[in-house]
Amino acid sequence: MPLRHVLLALLVVSIWGFNFVVIKLSVEALPPVLSATLRFAAAAVPAVFFVRPPKAPWWIVVGFGLCFGFALYAFLNLSIAWGMPAGLSSIVLQTQAFFTMMMAFLFLGERPSRFQVLGALVAFAGIAVIASERIEGAGLLPLSLTLLAALSWGLANVLTKKAGRVNAIAFTVWGSLAAPLPLFALSLLTEGWPAISAAFESFSWSDAGLVAFLAYPATLLGGGIWSWLLGRHPASVVAPFTLLVPITGLASGYLVLGELITTVEIAGALLVIAGLIVTLRKAKKSEPAIRLD
Repeated sequence: MPLRHVLLALLVVSIWGFNFVVIKLSVEALPPVLSATLRFAAAAVPAVFFVRPPKAPWWIVVGFGLCFGFALYAFLNLSIAWGMPAGLSSIVLQTQAFFTMMMAFLFLGERPSRFQVLGALVAFAGIAVIASERIEGAGLLPLSLTLLAALSWGLANVLTKKAGRVNAIAFTVWGSLAAPLPLFALSLLTEGWPAISAAFESFSWSDAGLVAFLAYPATLLGGGIWSWLLGRHPASVVAPFTLLVPITGLASGYLVLGELITTVEIAGALLVIAGLIVTLRKAKKSEPAIRLD
């Protein structure tokens, strides 16, 4: 993977790590599923009026939107609202890298190399070390919801890869359009109209700022870059970058929410970095010396 692509992946990792802090703040200010609804409504509208649909089968675009927009953030927001710590959720969610590798092998025929598997296992060991410090703060239901969110993200990655080299922003925008209506229906079912109405009546500029960050840097910019990278590299090469999200998530939690970072968590973070280096060293050796894209 060229250095500029690595830097783009690291930019996305930084945005998505901070994203967990913003999600935590948003589900405290708004009903959690309604927060996700507003996020993807803002990401899709008015952009769909200015961005042409991507040149991909409609079922892939809709499927991506339902997996990445509806399922991932319905499960994730509910898990955080129901007691999953923001830092721990950023860790557990990274099991999506394994789901991605498994489904890319099953559905796309992408066989990860032994180095990629080894690197992922080392990185996941780091995640397990970090989680061991924080698992006491999570109940079984929130933890299960976060794992379902990870599975949804893995499937979204495979659908993105299946779409091929399409316009990444168009793919993200039109995919986002598939999420708001199902999310709003789920919000009505789980949160009820009185809570939704009260949230709209008390909606503030700070709430708007939270939604704006979730919709634009986290969804359109981050999602667009991620889709672009998946269109140019094997999923087993791109997906492990998200194993760095817990590190940026923990750092963001420390700086913004005052969450403490222990020595054990630092050790786990170093394992995550080591695992990613193993994966990238193998990927670099297997690519041509010159990349023009």
